[in-house]
Amino acid sequence: MKRLIIFALVAAVALIGCTNMTKTQQGTASGAAIGAVAGAGIVSLAGGSAWTGAAVGLGAGAVAGHIKGEKEQEAQQKAH
Repeated sequence: MKRLIIFALVAAVALIGCTNMTKTQQGTASGAAIGAVAGAGIVSLAGGSAWTGAAVGLGAGAVAGHIKGEKEQEAQQKAH
């Protein structure tokens, strides 16, 4: 439980730092964070290593978030 609270605080501080990032950077960071949490949760529920799930989820989430953020940034640039 103590680790979960520490992780939540670190995640909150990291997200606060996203305000000066581009859409691509925000997408990559948030995708990585969401992927890591989801990967850890899913794999630990399935009886595997939460750290392995977090690592795989982090990578997959970062790639997906980067693509989404890049598309949002391109759309924003076209609008201006």
